[in-house]
Amino acid sequence: MSAPRRVLVTGATGYVGGRLVPRLLAAGHRVRVLVRDPARLQGRPWLRQVEVAEGDVLQPATLGPALESVEAAFYLVHSMLTHGDFAAQDVAAARAFSQAALKAGVQQIVYLGGMGDPQADLSEHLRSRQQTGEALREAGVPVTELRAAVIVGSGSLSFEMIRNLTERLPVMICPRWVFTRIQPIAIDDVLEYLAISLETPAARGRVIEIGGTDVITYGDMMRGYASARGLRRLLIAVPVLTPRLSSYWVHWMTPIPAGIARPLIEGLRNEVVVRDDTARQIFPAIHPLGFPTAVRKALAQLEAGPVETTWSDALVTTEGDHAAVLLTLREGMIVERRQEMLKAPAESAYAAFSRLGGETGWLYATWLWRLRGALDRLAGGVGMRRGRRDPVDVRVGDALDFWRVEAVEPGRLLRLRAEMKVPGRAWLQFEARPREPSGSRLIQTAFFAPRGLLGLLYWYGLYPVHALIFSGLVRRLAARSETHTAPSG
Repeated sequence: MSAPRRVLVTGATGYVGGRLVPRLLAAGHRVRVLVRDPARLQGRPWLRQVEVAEGDVLQPATLGPALESVEAAFYLVHSMLTHGDFAAQDVAAARAFSQAALKAGVQQIVYLGGMGDPQADLSEHLRSRQQTGEALREAGVPVTELRAAVIVGSGSLSFEMIRNLTERLPVMICPRWVFTRIQPIAIDDVLEYLAISLETPAARGRVIEIGGTDVITYGDMMRGYASARGLRRLLIAVPVLTPRLSSYWVHWMTPIPAGIARPLIEGLRNEVVVRDDTARQIFPAIHPLGFPTAVRKALAQLEAGPVETTWSDALVTTEGDHAAVLLTLREGMIVERRQEMLKAPAESAYAAFSRLGGETGWLYATWLWRLRGALDRLAGGVGMRRGRRDPVDVRVGDALDFWRVEAVEPGRLLRLRAEMKVPGRAWLQFEARPREPSGSRLIQTAFFAPRGLLGLLYWYGLYPVHALIFSGLVRRLAARSETHTAPSG
């Protein structure tokens, strides 16, 4: 391994950048991140280990300070929206970045671009990805351009489109693009290629296509995902769905807006397959995963709980993090978050939610909790009879009514995993965060990963009841926290 370096990561609030930063830190590199709004980094576990530079690739004056004393830079910025001349904007930003990097003495730029034969009739989006790489090379700084097709990982844009369509539709009317050949690659392999590019002199100044071991179609991806989830799906091909109509179809069937789906779908007419073995020659230590293994890893991450980053991270507004109620769908998981601003310290909020269950009960609509437990018992589940080990203390692995304690951070967090019978997997998480200059924020989040159409019907069918229970619960917890009164055990 080469000596640690000072590196800059752009796009650190995005899907790939947010996962690359901790990998670089683990390798011993000194990391600086360039973000337009540093507040967007709140909650990242690695935040205190990095330098934060406030700036924008579209504002050249902000790039000099961000690139000062940097040896290498990761350029992970690219537009997905169709409004405006996004291609010209991306090229202008890349050109400004490369000029600033040259002036700062940067030795290498690593860029994640898009695969596709440049001699083919590429979509505007894919052509723009490659033009961005060309613009980064203009100033003369050595550029390592890694070109990838579909990235497979919980939270990636293309994979989440596949996931949502497959989960929701037992029978899919599929346009022709579903049968275009592609070479998907696991997110872990993408991160490995990006990180090792810093340590590989032969990668400098090269365009390198990277992919997994399998050349398949989007239809194959849907079938493979369905197989991994134990779902049975029928695909019926039709020739009539244009990219515009397909984007509206994706818009209504998935959480991906039509404006983002359309450029992605337009690119699906192009075959994106690795055309040479340059990656294997330059990076012989990397052995990419096949698609079935990549899917299993992505699903395992989802089953382990909330994932590290998602495609929508770069689209979230700073106001969204402070909304009183937020209901959204991320990485195939339905997320409902409720929060209360408290005058009490975070320790008081933690004392309130860490004593839920057992003899204390659930503070609001207790009879509905008991009814849910009784129904679970009738269905052969664990029901509410298990109570809790201790009325005050809680630790990982404890049974807590029909939940299992999955994570505990004293004074800050409690996460419960549901063990009642549900068509999917569910968690209930409580957090207590200090606020400046005083007080705290109580955050209650329900996560549900539905299994197929039945899971979606279950969630939305019971949502009015869930909304009633969860809103009442967070209010009662807030009241307990404010009065500094521990629930009786």
